[in-house]
Amino acid sequence: MKFCSIALAALLTASSATAQSRDGAVQKIIAGNQFKTAATFLDGDYDRFVRELITLTEIPAPPFKEQKRAAAYLEMLRDLGLSDVEKDEEGNVMGLRKGTGGGPMLALLAHLDTVFPEGTDVKVKRSGTRLMAPGIGDDTRALALLLTVVRAMNAAKFETASDILFVGNVGEEGEGDLRGVKYLLQKGKYKGRIQRFISIDGGDQGSITNGALGSKRYRVTFKGPGGHSYGAFGLVSPAFAMGNAMTKLSRTVVPKSPKTTFNVGVVSGGTSVNSIPVDMSMDVDMRSESPEELRKLVESFQRVVREAVDEENKTRSTAEGRIAADVKLIGDRPPGETALSSSLVEITTAAVKAYGLKPTYNISSTDSNIPISMGVEAVTIGRGPGGRSHSLDEWTDVEKKSAVQAAEVALAIVLGAASAR
Repeated sequence: MKFCSIALAALLTASSATAQSRDGAVQKIIAGNQFKTAATFLDGDYDRFVRELITLTEIPAPPFKEQKRAAAYLEMLRDLGLSDVEKDEEGNVMGLRKGTGGGPMLALLAHLDTVFPEGTDVKVKRSGTRLMAPGIGDDTRALALLLTVVRAMNAAKFETASDILFVGNVGEEGEGDLRGVKYLLQKGKYKGRIQRFISIDGGDQGSITNGALGSKRYRVTFKGPGGHSYGAFGLVSPAFAMGNAMTKLSRTVVPKSPKTTFNVGVVSGGTSVNSIPVDMSMDVDMRSESPEELRKLVESFQRVVREAVDEENKTRSTAEGRIAADVKLIGDRPPGETALSSSLVEITTAAVKAYGLKPTYNISSTDSNIPISMGVEAVTIGRGPGGRSHSLDEWTDVEKKSAVQAAEVALAIVLGAASAR
């Protein structure tokens, strides 16, 4: 027991020493003349940052229809003088800033897509320093932030040991199911090369998302023979089967810790008020901080669907056919964690603290889920102040001092992660 205590103490001491070393390294970067040059540039680049934020926000990027914004962003990346500027087969756009060698390849991402459907008014409205429009924060501000960070690195003539891949990716929201990052890391030309990963997709700059919230999403379609609401009354109904399944699901008991949740977000089906539906569907979202609790919830959900189908077939007539349910997986975001003791989390923490911010560590569902699940060091960091994400009155505040500081924090994190010299 005494030996274990000594070993644990030694381990904690070593971990503390490493963290202090990261603090020193990041502080050295920030105190350097090159960083001061970059900070001066960011201050002068502020107006362009705001212009690009407005320009990008007003280019619609609905789920699976990010092409127009991607094309515009590709040209913006090209203007930065990056190499290998291209669009991949999934629709991600990217460019590489080559390092001097010897450092792990770093990817810095902001997602192109928003949650808003085609036809949404995305015209930016302004009230003082507050800009308002659907998607202006999540995640368009991050796209503009990424651009100003690259320009600052170029202006200060930073060289990094690592190659840095700057990416505007598709498919982060909703049914996109992280398709852009999945392709980037699992199928694209940089497969197996990216060893550090930073997503810009949060508000508070003190917030460090190092935990990946696991989720499973299903579309359940209940099918039956249908019929006239009066003439065929008594036949089995997909609507009643689905309603029963929803009621059963609503009574499912899940733990508060680890936090585990479920939701029916979309229901659809039927043809008219006086017809028994041929099919009805519901989209179900289930999440948990625990892989085991998520597995148990999915099993309970699948059991509920089977029970609802069986009960409907026993309750009403199957003379014209039976009720069946098609359960289709439409979203799978794997859980995981980048350890607090990892180099990337320590670097990010050091940069946040260097600006007097209090670091907080969170679990969320972001593009970082995929690299974390693959064993790649990954975090999601903040883009700057804002609120009402995913609503029509979404806003972000571009007050100059805080906007420039947000860019400096992001720059310090990137330089630390890319082993700047």
